[in-house]
Parts: sequence; C-alpha cells; structure tokens
Amino acid sequence: MVKPFIAGNWKMNKTIREAVDFSNQLKNLIAGLDDRDVIIAPPFTALYPLAETLKGSNIHLSAQNLSDKAEGAFTGEVSARMLAGAGCAYVIIGHSERRTLYGEKDAVINAKIKIALASGLRPIFCIGETLDEREENRTFSVIERQIKEGLNNLITDDIRRLIVAYEPVWAIGTGKTATPEQAQEVHAYIRHLMENAYGKNIATDLPVIYGGSVNPKNIATLMAEPDIDGALVGGASLEIDSFIRIIKF
Repeated sequence: MVKPFIAGNWKMNKTIREAVDFSNQLKNLIAGLDDRDVIIAPPFTALYPLAETLKGSNIHLSAQNLSDKAEGAFTGEVSARMLAGAGCAYVIIGHSERRTLYGEKDAVINAKIKIALASGLRPIFCIGETLDEREENRTFSVIERQIKEGLNNLITDDIRRLIVAYEPVWAIGTGKTATPEQAQEVHAYIRHLMENAYGKNIATDLPVIYGGSVNPKNIATLMAEPDIDGALVGGASLEIDSFIRIIKF
C-alpha cells in the first residue's frame, strides 16, 4: 500500500515571514504524524528559510518549478542544483498553470524531469486534460500522450522516484472537482499505462495523487478510492485549519 502523500502548493502567495509563521504552526500541529508524507511548495523566495524552519520535522520541501537548463545565461530562471542546495527534496513539474499560461510542452517537461532527477530531486509530475478535451472524450488519449512524452527515455529506477499528479485543468482553482469516480477512473488508467511500460511492481508502488479544488469536504471521499494515493492541494493549503483537516483526512 502506498503511503498517503499530501502536498500543499502555495503558488504565488505568502511572504517569507508569512511562510515561516505558517510552517511553524504546521510542524507543531502534525508532530508525530508519520503515517503520511506531507510536503509544502512555497514560492522560491521562501525555500531556504523554510528549509531551516522545518529541520527535524516530518514536513518535506518542494519547489513549484525549475529550469530545464543546468546553469548559464538564463535570466530569471532557477536551476535544479540551486533548489537542492536550498533544501528541496521535491519539485512540481508540468503543473497545468505552467502548461496553459506559459506554454510548456511535453518535451520541456521531459527535460525538466530528467534534470530534476539528476540533481537528486523527486519530481511531482502533473498531467491532466482541459474541459474541451474531456467533453470531446479525449481524456485518456491526452493522459497517454502526456505520460509517454513526459517520461520519454526514463528508466525504471527513475520512475521509482516519481510522483504522478492527475489534475484535470477544468478543476484547477475553479471550485469544480472531479467526482471520486471520475478521478479514480483516470488514476486507474494511469496505473495501467505505467504497468504496461514499467511492470506491475512499479505501477503498484507509484504514488498517484489528485489535484483540483481539493478541500476538507471532499478529501475523505477522494482518498477512499483504491488508486488515489494523496492530493496536490492549492487554495485550501493556504489556511492552516483547512490544510490540517486535509492532512488528517
């Protein structure tokens, strides 16, 4: 059985002081809760301060994005090696906002996954369909393409370090959530694709989490589904009370 994996993606929210204050509250409220993995992904500016704040706690640190280049003249970019040096263990790659707002394609996402792995970071690999794609019954073909191209030329040992996040684009920040049955159907398909590509053991042990307007009211029903191993939480991770209720579903 995969250990539940709950990640809070703060997006472009919280100053350094706000992030530190929140994290101090969080680590005290979930101290000793070791039967699930808890991750927070603050803005770049707060990464190192939170790495210091969270030392010795059961909370792990993730970045929200990274460059597909190792280093060089790329103004405004942040490299995998910098993130690892700042204390990150994870990095979110291919989030729907990066795909839709900034035009990131599968090939770029594939390059980011490879460079993250090479620097010791665990990728949280996001995939999902738009509303038009769902209404045109193309969900499975979109998911298959994103997995095939996003994970191109990765080996089995790479996949062991991966977390896959299914986040239907139509449910990100809209208040709409896939029903548990809709989410489970896609999660089961993801596991089927991974089993075909990498074997049953890899697919069984792969954390496949759901993202898309997750909140304290729907987390329990989502987590009751057999192939949903956790959640990538957006807005509901910004308030301590709601995030704690999600973590302790």
